[in-house]
Amino acid sequence: MKASLLVPVALALVLGGCARTGEIDASGGITAVRSACPVVGVAAGTGDITLFKTPGATDERSIDLIANMTNVRGNCADSGADIVTTVTFDVEARRTDTTAARDVVLPYYIAIVRGGTNVVAKRVSRVNVHFDAGQARGQVAGEASTTISRAAATLPDDVREKLTRRRKAGDEDAAVDPLTNPAVRQAVASASFEALVGFQLTDAQLRYNATR
Repeated sequence: MKASLLVPVALALVLGGCARTGEIDASGGITAVRSACPVVGVAAGTGDITLFKTPGATDERSIDLIANMTNVRGNCADSGADIVTTVTFDVEARRTDTTAARDVVLPYYIAIVRGGTNVVAKRVSRVNVHFDAGQARGQVAGEASTTISRAAATLPDDVREKLTRRRKAGDEDAAVDPLTNPAVRQAVASASFEALVGFQLTDAQLRYNATR
């Protein structure tokens, strides 16, 4: 995912229902639960950042600092007209020169992705990692939030009916997955969102992550 967030991300699509995910109901079907809350995660290629002592260098001996984004969690409040998701994470960093105390400011983003590839919002923030003198490792907690309209994350009634309608053996469409219908598949994708975090990387940093 570049600074402009161009890398597509995988999107888990699940159906609507009231039972627990994977539960077999009384009719013998399998029920999956679809939440209006966005899927929370780290976009591929942006979960770590490497700084070098010399501009343009990419060899191991030139590494100044490596930081990783870990323990990413989401807390979703979906009771109102807007769905607010707070994403928390830790940044763990390791530096090579431990001589003096140091503070390193690292940029990170949170983005809302709709339908797996369409970035509809993005915000960049920063965290400060502090190292005491002689300390090689540092850690800091980060947080970001997103807001999604409930209307945008809600499936149309006709699509929901197609997905949740009970089908009996012998019905003409009993063995047909409703998601094979392009219109239904598109509606589900359009109502599905992801809240993704990652480091705000330069093009050179993205290339390094992709090729190392």
